[in-house]
Amino acid sequence: MRLQCEVEVVSRLLPTCGLRGRGRATRALLSLGRPPGRARGGGVYLMVCTARDRVGARYKVQENIERFFTRFVEEGKATVRLREPAVDVCLSKANASNLKNFLSAVRLAHQGTDIGALPLSTLVPAKNSEVEKPKTKMIITSRRDYPLTKNFPYSLEHLQASYCKLARIDTRVLCLKKLRKLDLSHNHIKQLPATIGDLICLQELILHDNHLESFSGALCSSTLQKSLQFLDLSQNKIKALPIQFCQLQELVNLKLDDNELIRLPFKIGQLYHLRFLSAARNKLPFLPNDFRKLCLENLDLFGNPFEQPNPLVPNIQLKIPLTLLECAARATINYRIPYGCHLLPSHLCKDLEVAKTCQCGSACLSSFIQITVTMNLHHVAHTVVLVDNMGGTEAPIICYFCSLDCYSQFLDRYLQSNG
Repeated sequence: MRLQCEVEVVSRLLPTCGLRGRGRATRALLSLGRPPGRARGGGVYLMVCTARDRVGARYKVQENIERFFTRFVEEGKATVRLREPAVDVCLSKANASNLKNFLSAVRLAHQGTDIGALPLSTLVPAKNSEVEKPKTKMIITSRRDYPLTKNFPYSLEHLQASYCKLARIDTRVLCLKKLRKLDLSHNHIKQLPATIGDLICLQELILHDNHLESFSGALCSSTLQKSLQFLDLSQNKIKALPIQFCQLQELVNLKLDDNELIRLPFKIGQLYHLRFLSAARNKLPFLPNDFRKLCLENLDLFGNPFEQPNPLVPNIQLKIPLTLLECAARATINYRIPYGCHLLPSHLCKDLEVAKTCQCGSACLSSFIQITVTMNLHHVAHTVVLVDNMGGTEAPIICYFCSLDCYSQFLDRYLQSNG
């Protein structure tokens, strides 16, 4: 029986000599078994092999264990205290399930019961691959270096595969459950598989310079909404982001430059942790009403064809009297009445999710007045990249009004301020 983990063997006699151990664990392979040639007879040993000592150090197990320390076994940690020699074998960074099984076998071998039924190994020197430190980072920058016949190490936390002419994301990549950073920039990827959402540790996803035309709503509803902090979708062909995009509420840095975006996410103000946003050189005519809720450190909207706002030319979508649906929808949102697909048809739930907010704070669904006004981007960002070559830091933003009264009050203030 074998177990890969990190091990530190600490002598309990060191303190009596006024000495201290190194206090540093090293990658090791633990084996429980008998030496070669003693498959039937002889005692059972615990062998610890490391990269420096692949032959391994052997410790007798039967009636030689003083105590097991297993308080943190669920975290992959345990200690086996031996009587002779007087050492503690400290285990860490082990698979919790494998560690439990290994300790159970060691306990039975110590007691000397059911040894014949134990899955014992032949104690032979470890291979280099068994004791070397797990690879956590791999960078591939050419198609020639991309592995075709060999799997990626499952221990990878950072994988970069750039300039490899990938047309899709390799399914082997989607099995790397420890990935924290995935960089697939400068490829030919057109679509993202929903299974990227199964990478539960993923914090950074870089897809710069690909052929993406959309970003799946399913990804926004996956475990990425709890882990993803950095997303680079720049230099693609994306025209719009899904409504669900704002469920990625852990996002801190979002890059959308050089796409074909005609609008930003309607509820972008829900990205409460967002601090860096760049959407330069897109096709944005204006910003969504929710944009004013952002609190950014850096904002770049350079090179967008922003429209010239004119509050005196409103887009009137008011329906008087209000429909029953409009009244019910407004009441549901204004009074914060819980709703869901188990209570309402799914299309109504989607409509409620994109309800507009009037300047007075009330909600409106499909009956409203819409205008665009100028907003100084310094109101939402500490540092603003100029939006044009004229040195401007202002951009048009949409405003909604739930009634003629609200629009009239705004118009009075606007005309007074512009004298």
